[in-house]
Amino acid sequence: MPTQSPVVPGPRKPVGSRADTAPDPQQNQAADPAQPASGEVTVVDPAMVKRAVSAAALGNAMEWFDFGVYSYIAVTLGHVFFPSGNPTAQLLSTFGAFAAAFLVRPIGGMVFGPLGDRIGRQKILAITMIMMAAGTFAIGLIPSYASIGVGAPILLLVARLVQGFSTGGEYGGASTFIAEYAPDKKRGFLGSWLEFGTLAGYVGGAGLVTLMTALLSTDALNSWGWRIPFLIAGPMGIIGLYLRMRLEETPAFAQLEKEARTKEKERREAEKRIGIREMIFGQWRSMLLCVGLVLVFNVTDYMLLSYMPSYLTSELKYDETHGLLVVLAVMVLMMGVQPLAGRLTDRFGRRPVIGAGCVGFLVLSVPALLLIRQGSLAAIALGMAALGLLLVTFTSAMPSTLPALFPTKVRYGSLSIGFNVSVSLFGGTTPLAVTALIGATGNKMMPAYYMMAAAVIGGIAVLLMSESARKPLPGSPPAVETEAEAQEVREAAHRAATAGSPA
Repeated sequence: MPTQSPVVPGPRKPVGSRADTAPDPQQNQAADPAQPASGEVTVVDPAMVKRAVSAAALGNAMEWFDFGVYSYIAVTLGHVFFPSGNPTAQLLSTFGAFAAAFLVRPIGGMVFGPLGDRIGRQKILAITMIMMAAGTFAIGLIPSYASIGVGAPILLLVARLVQGFSTGGEYGGASTFIAEYAPDKKRGFLGSWLEFGTLAGYVGGAGLVTLMTALLSTDALNSWGWRIPFLIAGPMGIIGLYLRMRLEETPAFAQLEKEARTKEKERREAEKRIGIREMIFGQWRSMLLCVGLVLVFNVTDYMLLSYMPSYLTSELKYDETHGLLVVLAVMVLMMGVQPLAGRLTDRFGRRPVIGAGCVGFLVLSVPALLLIRQGSLAAIALGMAALGLLLVTFTSAMPSTLPALFPTKVRYGSLSIGFNVSVSLFGGTTPLAVTALIGATGNKMMPAYYMMAAAVIGGIAVLLMSESARKPLPGSPPAVETEAEAQEVREAAHRAATAGSPA
């Protein structure tokens, strides 16, 4: 289990946050108040770190497995739950139930986030895992409209609301969990596996539906085949819950509780009653940075993975099956690059990697979309691959960047609220907004312009954010892998204390 070793007493300066990296002129976080005054170093347990990353990534994979299944099987669900006789109305109703989950995500973040800061990350992540698995599994058990009438779409909506509510506490908690377990010098690499889980889940869900569509007749798919992908969520949820229940609380949260026990009762109770107001307005600058970073991350993410297949089919009249396969191939490519990009964020910093992605989308969105509009398989694949590789700069860096915006005592709550508000307002609405813009203007280059606008907002956030690579999280002691590294930190702290002492 993670152990903690005391640092040689010295000034109340965050050990490792300035000494082991070059000074950052853009640094805007209050260093001393943000860091604990306990003067300790966390030596992480490598086996526990691996379990933490696996458990967190599996939860994200489950969320996006459902996303991939629901998106790719939407037409069949329309026949089963909304038999209006109008294919367009069926599809709109199906995606209406899908979109409803986005409306409750911020509410889930406001509920689970503060609870995660109050009672612990591990407990809340176990709860969200149960709710996600139960919501997805329940969809596979709902009778069809032909069996129970209007009750079928109502039950589908309820299951989607359960999924959305639980998802509101999932990403913020999962990224916080990995960030607080990871050693400082590997936080980017380990955090990148969270989005690896996202891609794996989406590819798994979409790939399973594609395979079933090829193997089953339309009647079999409409009758019982559509249930199989949703029922798979049950065993996946049990595995994920088992992994998460084996985890201990993160060292950062355990340290916060330890410090709270040494203070007067009034102060401890006040810390436990941290409310929504402090999580939002007390962290307003970090919250705005979070919203801006999540905006560019999710606009480009949903544009590529969710909207582009529809764009290829509806706007460019490209074969639907080939379009879906191209998107799946791009995601597999992204999975291969993801861990490597995570290492780059540890070596060169989060800001250069995310900034490169923003510049890339600003410069290459139009050329990539022009390639895609050429219509040939090679041109479409090249344009989509370019956008996918640019997206990796965000998927690899955000899981380690976003938790570092907030101190330990409000990290889960503030991150969950900021992330889900931004996803609901900007990410989830991307397909609808771009479709409406194309309809209003007749300009089929709107997807490129939309990504460019998001890149400008993301670039501003990058300019204003602090570099967090190879530094302790705000409110947490330095985290290292070995006692030898801990000793180096102690010696550095001792040298700093000696140099700062009066002769």
